[in-house]
Amino acid sequence: MSRLRVRPTPPDAEGRVTVITPQSAGWTYVGFTLVRLVAGQTYRGQDETRETCLVIVSGTADIEAGTEHFAAVGGRRSPFEDAPPGAVFVPPATAFGVTAQDAVELAVCTAPGQAGDAVRQITASEMSREVRGQGTNTRYVRNILPQDRPAHSLLVVEVVTPAGHWSSYPPHKHDSAEPELETQLEETYYHRIDPPQGFGFQRVYTDDRSLDEAVLVEDGDVVLVPRGYHPVGAPHGYSLYYLNVMAGPERRWIFRNDPQHEWMLKG
Repeated sequence: MSRLRVRPTPPDAEGRVTVITPQSAGWTYVGFTLVRLVAGQTYRGQDETRETCLVIVSGTADIEAGTEHFAAVGGRRSPFEDAPPGAVFVPPATAFGVTAQDAVELAVCTAPGQAGDAVRQITASEMSREVRGQGTNTRYVRNILPQDRPAHSLLVVEVVTPAGHWSSYPPHKHDSAEPELETQLEETYYHRIDPPQGFGFQRVYTDDRSLDEAVLVEDGDVVLVPRGYHPVGAPHGYSLYYLNVMAGPERRWIFRNDPQHEWMLKG
């Protein structure tokens, strides 16, 4: 199995099915935990030095963070539903609890933070929606925590790629810090497939091919992108959702396309 592919496990006592830390990934910034809760179950957390974006991928939950309480966050039945997720931003050193009203799929996205930021719910009106690409490169993007919204280092976005389409395409990368040309960002891709017995593919490769892996992804897998280009393909019959978490030394998403494939943008 690819070292970049992280498969889910049965839920532990806290509901966690996937846990990725900077230490386990072998990098510096991004952490990602996927939690599955049953009705009435609560997931609690607190990180002294890292900020957190709690994303209700599906289901409905009540969220407490610090002195704030947000009722009935989320509400969509599936990440493939054309509706925004629920989301709450939690700064470092702030305890939080997520209590499921029904079956909840919770993504806990983390990166280094700073003191002084406020707990806040990220409302649906803040999550801009984009249609990128054309033809079989069309995909649907929802910006959950983009660079123009308050945070120290986290960037969070979700994408739905229709069956038979490509995404993160033409291949692009963001692994070098070059002012105004490219930013250095680690990234995780949390994949869901519809229908769930399907599959997709993600290639992660560098110009010199020192990293070059074609990764089979199934429902619930996470792909680590430490560096390099990272296109995604959804086969006929199976739509693909992914939740991206990015972070690095500069909180801006500036990417560079693979010059071998950039020609297709010039037509």
